[in-house]
Amino acid sequence: MPVKIRLARHGKKNKPFYHIVVADSRAPRDGRIIERIGAYNPNTNPAFIELDFDKALNWLQNGAQPTDTCRGILSRQGVLMKKHLLDGVKKNAFSLEEAESRFQKWFQEKQKSAEAQKDKLTRKQAEEQQKLIAAESKVREERAETIAKKNAKLAAKDESADSAEEVAVAEETAEVVETAPEVAEKEEVAEKPVAEAEVTEEEPKVEENASEEKQDESEETEAAKK
Repeated sequence: MPVKIRLARHGKKNKPFYHIVVADSRAPRDGRIIERIGAYNPNTNPAFIELDFDKALNWLQNGAQPTDTCRGILSRQGVLMKKHLLDGVKKNAFSLEEAESRFQKWFQEKQKSAEAQKDKLTRKQAEEQQKLIAAESKVREERAETIAKKNAKLAAKDESADSAEEVAVAEETAEVVETAPEVAEKEEVAEKPVAEAEVTEEEPKVEENASEEKQDESEETEAAKK
């Protein structure tokens, strides 16, 4: 029976993750499997890989064929390197201890390379984050400057309107002050004829009273003579 080490898809639409499985090559992609030996999530950076090293090595030694993606995963995890060294031991090219020391040396170098790559990605992400923060701060400053200019224009407009209103009020006050003496003069002119009319009306009465008194006195003198 041809056996393959391949991926079985899971997860949401446009955001998949995969199980690393051993299955019959004639079975459908998400069909029946023989064994699950790991998981692979390409949505993270770097990609998340979980693998049962011994099971994967055992299936490779028993003749299971990995797909291209699974071959890359097994190579990254060192499974293919370990199989290659064990094949050398079977051919008496070197001892098992030598194979183990070679594998440990290779694996440490691989780990250092992976750590360096991870640090590089972390620095790159930090630089991109700093660029985003700088761009956002620049946009905020430009927006604040635009708002300040707009507020300054509105304040200048309000000041000009207030000054125009003050000038108008001052002009109205000056007009009132100028017209006040004319109104007073008109009032005095209007009052004078009334007073004179009152005096002229009272004088004839005084004259009439005086003539009556003189007539009474003359009558009394004539009566006294008789």
